[in-house]
Amino acid sequence: MGSEPLTLAFDTSAAHCAAALLSGDRTIALHAEEMARGQAERLMPLLQELLTEGGARWQDLARIGVGIGPGNFTGIRISVAAARGLALSLDIPAIGVSTLAVIRLGAERGTPCVPAPRAQGYVQRPGQTPELVAMADVDQPVLPPIALTLAERIGWIAATAPADAGLPAPLYVRPADAAPARDVPPVILDDA
Repeated sequence: MGSEPLTLAFDTSAAHCAAALLSGDRTIALHAEEMARGQAERLMPLLQELLTEGGARWQDLARIGVGIGPGNFTGIRISVAAARGLALSLDIPAIGVSTLAVIRLGAERGTPCVPAPRAQGYVQRPGQTPELVAMADVDQPVLPPIALTLAERIGWIAATAPADAGLPAPLYVRPADAAPARDVPPVILDDA
């Protein structure tokens, strides 16, 4: 392994668990598994496998890159929480990278678009904030790359981003589908 700083990048914003280990701009190892659920249980073992394959330890990392969405609400929370925890425990920066930024990195023309449920897509037109629109209204949609490439590009962007960006936060374009519980909270009795 060279003397270039190591970046560990990962993403669980869709039906996958993907990770990349980079030394500078050179990719050392890549892993991706398609999965509709189970990312929370699989992410940390996958990252350990990636480090082992690359001959690195957690302490060797210089920074973390993490996919912040848009995408699956729970999936985004899983990877962002893991990145924040790793960054704090290892005392290294964690850089949040949107899937739309990854698409822009590889697209020459068209509109970066992340597919969403109900024939919709998350888009970000130049100079605007991301929004949820009908896929039929997206002119020349450019979709995300495969999971391996997504993780690798997150690593490329994170490796060159300013380290003082603060902890990553999820990129939510719309509110979660989950609703608060409708049950009445229990009465707390005072022991006195």
